[in-house]
Amino acid sequence: MEKGKAPRDLRRLLRVPAGKRIDLSTYGTRATPAGPKNKQAGRAATARMGKRLADLQERLWAAATTGDRRRLLLVLQGMDTSGKGGTVKHVVGLFNPAGCRVMGFKAPTPEEREHHFLWRVEKELPRPGEIGAFDRSHYEDVLVARVRALAPPDEIERRYEEINRFEQFLADDRVTVIKCFLHISYEEQRHRLLRRLDRPDKRWKFSPGDIDDRALWPAYQEAYEIALHRCTAPHAPWYVIPADRKWYRDWAVARLLLEHLQALDPQYPEPDYDVAESRERLLGE
Repeated sequence: MEKGKAPRDLRRLLRVPAGKRIDLSTYGTRATPAGPKNKQAGRAATARMGKRLADLQERLWAAATTGDRRRLLLVLQGMDTSGKGGTVKHVVGLFNPAGCRVMGFKAPTPEEREHHFLWRVEKELPRPGEIGAFDRSHYEDVLVARVRALAPPDEIERRYEEINRFEQFLADDRVTVIKCFLHISYEEQRHRLLRRLDRPDKRWKFSPGDIDDRALWPAYQEAYEIALHRCTAPHAPWYVIPADRKWYRDWAVARLLLEHLQALDPQYPEPDYDVAESRERLLGE
């Protein structure tokens, strides 16, 4: 974003168009739409957003103490190494952790498999006044399940509509849902996996299965295209975040959070006591 120019609305710029099937190969993974001019400027801009994000979070939390049910849920999806954990660390980390609820969804446990696929997700939703973040989410059940044939095709088809109904329920219950697909390239993923192998402090993140999954790259891209097409709506839009440049990824997600919180415009509640009287009593002690 150039100095002196008003910031463009990323909610419009990065949003997946509703009703239109998308081709992810036409989305640049190294693009920086409306972003700062370089890495240094991007990191600085993200840091500057921290105070405004924290202030809005406090107002949201304060409003909840008097019955305001609004809260925000950030859904992060993307291929391995796309930066879901990094986004939680560098962006969600700008908030007060006391008002955040962060959950990472891995392969379902035996207990979770005995329930409906949304059961484990519903338990982790943010409460009124909270900021929630999902590192992977209910979309795993139409992404991994589709690519690896973990469920019958007709069941996966039903899940898209179940997800849509679920997200409509969230919107009706005053949850602002922000779904971000962190879009990286095949080449960038190789670079990041090699970096994990080359650094002893990163090897714990690597699994040989990550290499096997790369053979399924086209199938995963298709699965994402279907999910982004079938499950985007005005109340729960998808945003495609170019994620090859980590600094831009962080800036873009932080900016989206800021725009949504500013639109909510939570306010501190009015006190239910006499401020002047309370002040007099304290001064008279």
